[in-house]
Amino acid sequence: MAKKFKGKLFVFSAPSGSGKTTIVRHLLKQEKLDLAFSISATSREARGTEKNGEDYYFISTKEFKQHIKEDAFLEWEEVYRDNFYGTLKTEVERIWAQEKHVIFDIDVAGGLRIKKKFPEETLSVFVKPPSVDELKIRLKKRKTESEDKINMRIAKASVELATAPQFDKIIKNYELDVALKEAEELVSDFLGK
Repeated sequence: MAKKFKGKLFVFSAPSGSGKTTIVRHLLKQEKLDLAFSISATSREARGTEKNGEDYYFISTKEFKQHIKEDAFLEWEEVYRDNFYGTLKTEVERIWAQEKHVIFDIDVAGGLRIKKKFPEETLSVFVKPPSVDELKIRLKKRKTESEDKINMRIAKASVELATAPQFDKIIKNYELDVALKEAEELVSDFLGK
């Protein structure tokens, strides 16, 4: 019987606006790395051009809580009241079935939980922004959220920045080109390529 493929897990975490999504998208385009994106489930509404099954699995709060009861998540968190995010176990299985490695664009708490569950297979990377002020500028430029939401994210960012030392590696995203190259090297090295 053929041995079941068990790939690596790459966790990219950071406060909102740090550039982790841009870095993850870049890495997914590098075919030699054999990466596939882990789509998170969320109970929040889709924003802008987000698509179900592509950006997130958009499910109701009731469904999300049912999945929690069924132990269907690898990790999950109630980020804000009745606003849940999580990684379904079936998502990692789906990607490993394609014989690819899993890449996560995930919040700090979720990223650390995955690292704890799969310590040997996981490379956890924290993407550090130049400053909290720069984060605020980036979030405002997105024009996707209210001032209150932005302020909530900034308050959360200060707490998240304190967790950076718990990650395997820290990428300082001060200059995007440098950060992209560094991310590629980290993933490639961890895969032994």
